[in-house]
Amino acid sequence: MPIYEYRCLKCGHQFEKMQKISDSAVSHCEKCGKRVTRVFHPVAIHFKGSGFYSTDYGKKKTSGVKEAEKLVKKEEKKPMKKAAAKSDS
Repeated sequence: MPIYEYRCLKCGHQFEKMQKISDSAVSHCEKCGKRVTRVFHPVAIHFKGSGFYSTDYGKKKTSGVKEAEKLVKKEEKKPMKKAAAKSDS
């Protein structure tokens, strides 16, 4: 049988009840008799195996040094028309 957790809206008292799934939910606080709500908690999930981390897929980022080297190579490939024209005059 599952254990359900409840919290009182008025006094804040929290308590647990072991109930069948077919049983109706508790509606009143054990201490003050006011309305209660069921408390939900996140479920723990464990991902096993590869492919669940951002490092397992996708593009790898290049470092700043590699980017600078690429820019230098691009500049070397460009013809230097303006520099040659200025040196002639």
